[in-house]
Amino acid sequence: MWEILLYTRKDCCLCEEMKEIVRKVAGEFPLDVKEIDIDSVADLQEKYGSEVPVLFINGRKAFKVRVTERELKKRLKRLRKEAVASSG
Repeated sequence: MWEILLYTRKDCCLCEEMKEIVRKVAGEFPLDVKEIDIDSVADLQEKYGSEVPVLFINGRKAFKVRVTERELKKRLKRLRKEAVASSG
């Protein structure tokens, strides 16, 4: 299972697009999705204010502003392949 952390903000059309992509991909991959509104945490607002949405996979920044369904699936497939290789 992959931990997805999505930094967003209210009234952000790009954030809504990325959330929809994550929802679609979650039907095919085991994802634990958490969403944080950066405007509720001053440090996050300062750090990511001009980059939202920002998507982290297992604690590593993977995408900012835009991601396609294809790109996210490709990244998760690569991570799955790497996990299998390292465990075997």
